[in-house]
Amino acid sequence: MSTVNPLPLWQPDPQRIAQAQITQFQAWAAAHHGAPAEGGYPALHRWSVDHLESFWQAVTEWFDVRFSTPYARVLGDRTMPGAQWFPGATVNYAEHALRAAATRADEPALLQVDETHEPRPVTWSELRRQVGSLAAELRALGVRPGDRVSGYLPNIPEAVVALLATAAVGAVWTSCAPDFGARSVLDRFQQVEPVVLFTVDGYRYGGKEHDRGDVVAELRRELPTLRAVVHIPLLGTAAPEGTLAWSDLTSADVEPVFEQVPFDHPLWVLYSSGTTGLPKAIVQSQGGILVEHLKQLGLHCDLGPGDRFFWYTSTGWMMWNFLVSGLLTGTTIVLYDGSPGYPDTGAQWRIAERTGATLFGTSAAYVMACRKAGVHPARDHDVSRIRCVATTGSPLPPDGFRWLHDEVGDDLWIASVSGGTDVCSCFAGAVPTLPVHIGELQAPCLGTDLRSWDPEGRPLVDEVGELVVTNPMPSMPIHFWNDPDGSRYHDSYFAVYPGVWRHGDWITLTSRGSVIIHGRSDSTLNRQGVRMGSADIYEAVERLPEIRESLVIGVEQPDGGYWMPLFVQLAPGAVLDDALLDRIKRTIREQLSPRHVPDEVIAVPGVPHTLTGKRIEVPVKRLLQGTPLEKAVNPGSVDDLGLLRFYEELARKRA
Repeated sequence: MSTVNPLPLWQPDPQRIAQAQITQFQAWAAAHHGAPAEGGYPALHRWSVDHLESFWQAVTEWFDVRFSTPYARVLGDRTMPGAQWFPGATVNYAEHALRAAATRADEPALLQVDETHEPRPVTWSELRRQVGSLAAELRALGVRPGDRVSGYLPNIPEAVVALLATAAVGAVWTSCAPDFGARSVLDRFQQVEPVVLFTVDGYRYGGKEHDRGDVVAELRRELPTLRAVVHIPLLGTAAPEGTLAWSDLTSADVEPVFEQVPFDHPLWVLYSSGTTGLPKAIVQSQGGILVEHLKQLGLHCDLGPGDRFFWYTSTGWMMWNFLVSGLLTGTTIVLYDGSPGYPDTGAQWRIAERTGATLFGTSAAYVMACRKAGVHPARDHDVSRIRCVATTGSPLPPDGFRWLHDEVGDDLWIASVSGGTDVCSCFAGAVPTLPVHIGELQAPCLGTDLRSWDPEGRPLVDEVGELVVTNPMPSMPIHFWNDPDGSRYHDSYFAVYPGVWRHGDWITLTSRGSVIIHGRSDSTLNRQGVRMGSADIYEAVERLPEIRESLVIGVEQPDGGYWMPLFVQLAPGAVLDDALLDRIKRTIREQLSPRHVPDEVIAVPGVPHTLTGKRIEVPVKRLLQGTPLEKAVNPGSVDDLGLLRFYEELARKRA
């Protein structure tokens, strides 16, 4: 399969290139820090990884990062893991997130949207006031720097206020979405022992109300470190006994006090999906997230005060934290709480229209669902303000690029991006000044020395290899929680190539500098020594109208053989007969290669996902290799445990 598409799908015009912040940054960094003035993005990227300290110093100066005490140097120790960024500096993330309140007090900082699709603004001054009030109340409750504060909250303004107030105090934020069950939440929060819990009484999704009173009661029982529980009456219920009312904590008119903390002071804890054990509790720093997100949102996403930033996400996914960081650039952020497809598949386009979104972020799965459902965004909505549609969660298939181009706009910047919860950022993706090629991410991100390596650590171009990063990034975890000797952190990323971050994705770096993602390397398909990404197979198979979703697994057999089944969830009314079977195999053979053709195609009731919507491959592989369900997967990490019983039963029958 050729990885290089000769002609771009989209090319930014000269005016867009000239106006992009990244262009202005390059000219300024050339004048002040020795960056190359010529050569466009490729030259800037090369400089950013070859001169890491100059680059990150330039970022902090360009975005006017306020260090209340200066740093001794940009990078103390650059060894991975353990690189020390801006030693000696003190800073506060929340202070930077609320800076725009000084000049744009009455403009919206947040636009809250629910399933009525009616935006409700929260101004910069109101956001700042609520953060000031809540931060003072947290201090009065005895919350100190380093204490953990947790939220069992949907994507609503209260969640943003609670995060920023926590950061203002120097405490450590952590959150889960209210569709997580009690066990899933406890698997996460019990690790970090929070002292405060913010919680809703329930949430609305798909036109229905979901009461969470029982779950909240269980969380209160099972989290003995809690000193206070704050009740947010989303469904209008009274505060349970022994809880504090949100309105009482956010009514005062006080200026926020921002605790100045060391650059590497913890900001928040994010969690891995935890499909095969307890989720990893990933700790990122106030300063590291601040500078990484300024770079990512200001330079790569080209966001500023005139923009409206909408990403469909929940508080249980790193993209929510990334969305909140839009505030750092003075951007208005759109908080949507509800089903992505209610009352119909086109719902997210309606929200983008209603909020005037200029950057609209969603999942590749949503784009493909719109394509299958025959949604026509430009025909049915005013999407003229959208400059960029960004996608993540899984690689955007070529048909997704074409559909966005045809159905949203032929002058649309399409940014397929890839990173991870582990860094709460992107390794590769959006560059406003580069062309877009179908099926490809535009380029590696600034300051990120992204490589594709073979098993011996040799660099590859135009060939599939392991995604590695050979230099430190400020938002890499400072540590995992409860990992005193750092061994779990080391083993997660640095065990394969010592001193080099191995992420666990298959990628191709093309000779023109773009990036293709092929799926996870830890659930690798390896036929006759040829490594293949599962994403390539999903993309080909799911073009067929009869296939709703698919899952491919490569299983090493005890006798040395290799079994590669393809599981397909059929669209309503479809039947897996010989004709469809033949079309599936022919599609894979012609679009990929004969090696990609599965040994068996099996119709299944559904494909299991993590709570953030990613297909579960490794636990299914373990089940098929005979591992019992309770050892193959952490039940609290799966959207539908019943589906996994089907695969367990299949393994039993085969054995």
